[in-house]
Amino acid sequence: MKNFVEDWSGRFNPWAWNLIIVISAVVIGLVVKFIIKAILNYNKKHTDYSLFLSAVKNFSRPMNHFVPLFMLNLMEPLMILSPRYDLILTRTVEMALIVSFAVVLMSAMNVFEDYIYHTFDLNKEDNLKERKIRTQIQFIRKVLGTLIVFITIAIILLSFDNVRKIGAGLLTGVGIGGIIIGFAAQKSLGNLLAGFQIAFTQPIRIDDVLVVEGEWGRVEDITLTYVVLKIWDQRRLILPINYFIEKPFQNWTRTSSEILGTVFLYLDYNTPVDALRVEFERLLATTELWDKRVHGIQVTDAKVNCIELRVLVSAHNSSNAFDLRCYIREQLIKFIKDNHPESLPLNRLVMNDDGLRQTAIPPANT
Repeated sequence: MKNFVEDWSGRFNPWAWNLIIVISAVVIGLVVKFIIKAILNYNKKHTDYSLFLSAVKNFSRPMNHFVPLFMLNLMEPLMILSPRYDLILTRTVEMALIVSFAVVLMSAMNVFEDYIYHTFDLNKEDNLKERKIRTQIQFIRKVLGTLIVFITIAIILLSFDNVRKIGAGLLTGVGIGGIIIGFAAQKSLGNLLAGFQIAFTQPIRIDDVLVVEGEWGRVEDITLTYVVLKIWDQRRLILPINYFIEKPFQNWTRTSSEILGTVFLYLDYNTPVDALRVEFERLLATTELWDKRVHGIQVTDAKVNCIELRVLVSAHNSSNAFDLRCYIREQLIKFIKDNHPESLPLNRLVMNDDGLRQTAIPPANT
C-alpha cells in the first residue's frame, strides 16, 4: 500500500499532491455529513425522544469539522512538505483537532443531558425527584464544561516547548502564587463552593418556587456563580449563588408543591357566617383548583367596626392556590352583595344632644 501511494505521489507536483490530500479529507467529511443529514431527515417525522435521534442532532455539526480534521491528521504523513512547513501543518492540525474533540465532548454531554431530561420530566404534578436530579445535572454539566475548556487550552499551550519550560519554572513558585490567587479570588471561589453545596444539599432546585427580596418567582437557572429567578411578571432576578447560603429566603416547594392559601374578608357584625360556609363549600365543589385536602372559614378577629373572616383553602401548587384564592374572593363578595348586602362594612351614627356623631360601636344585637 505504501509503495502504491509513493508511486501515485510521484506522478504529481508536490503542491498538487498536497491539494489532493486536503480535498480527500474534506470530501470524506462531507460524505459523513451527508449521511448524518440523511439519517436526520429520515427521523425528522418522529417527534418522540430517542437516544439515537438525540445523538444525531448533537453530533451532526461537530462531525462536520472533526472527521475532516481527523482524516487530514491521518493523511498528513502522505503529503510532500519541507520539514519546516511539515512541522507548522502538523502543529496546526493537531491543535484544531484538540479543539474539535473538545466540542465533540461537549456534544456528548448534551446527549447525556437530553437523556436525563427525558427520563426525569418536569411536566408532572409531583416533580420533586426530577427537580433534584436536574439541579445536580445542570451544575455538573457546567463544571465539566469549564474543565474541558481549561484542559483543552492547557494541552494546546503545553504542545509548545517554550511554554513547557516556562511552566516548569513557574511550578517552583506555585505555593506562593496559589496563596495570592486565593486571596484575590476568594469571592469567586466562595461562589464556586456555594454552587457545589447547593447542587448536593439542594436548599433550592430548578423550578422551585421562591420568595426572595420580596419577589415571588421560579428558579430558572443555576450557574456556577449566580442564580436566575424568573419573577411571575416575566422579569428576571439575578442573585449571587452564595446568597442562598448566607441569607434567609422562602422555598414553597422544598419538600412538596402542595400549599395552603388564605383569603381575608372584612364584614359587618351582622354577617351570617353559616350561610357563607355553605356557599364556600358549594364553590369548592365546582372548581378543580382545590385539591380537596383543607378548607374552612373562621372568624379570626373582631375589630372596632367589622369582623375578620379567614377563608382557608389548599391546592396542589402555588399557581393553583393563587387562582383559587382569587376565585373564592370574587365569588364570596358577589354572594354577599347579592344576598346579604347588610353584611358589607357599615359606619354607624348615634344621635345625642350635641348632634350627630360617628361611632364605631358594634350593633346592639351582637
